[in-house]
Amino acid sequence: MITIPGQSGRLVILGVAESDAHAVANHLITMQLRDHGFTVVNLGVCTPLSDFADALDRHPQAEAVLIGTLNGHAHQDLRALPELRAAGRLNCPVVVGGNLSVGSHKDDADERRLYDLGVDHLLSDAGELVLLLDRLHATMAAESRNG
Repeated sequence: MITIPGQSGRLVILGVAESDAHAVANHLITMQLRDHGFTVVNLGVCTPLSDFADALDRHPQAEAVLIGTLNGHAHQDLRALPELRAAGRLNCPVVVGGNLSVGSHKDDADERRLYDLGVDHLLSDAGELVLLLDRLHATMAAESRNG
């Protein structure tokens, strides 16, 4: 685990799904987030979902858990998400991005299966990540102000 401090006080937990060893996008996303002031707890590649939950236990102020996947096995790698959520773990937004299913043909059923597991947001473009995090942050701030 590597923690790269930012300057905004905002923190996210980032890693690559359990069966996936693609590291380049993980590092590029870390750099992007750090450039936007985020502190990034980067769990690296081949990260079991329980490690994301453990990291969130250590950093409960994290705004989101960000999981990358390029090999298309996201559904298999995230199959423990419902149990972790039911146990009160991973109780912040879970964002998944990358190649969400095996094969070149993609359809809405692949995304639906991930949402059904409890994934909150799916991204196909890492360029959308900071905008999504800003929107989530604004929503949480508004909810905090309104009680």
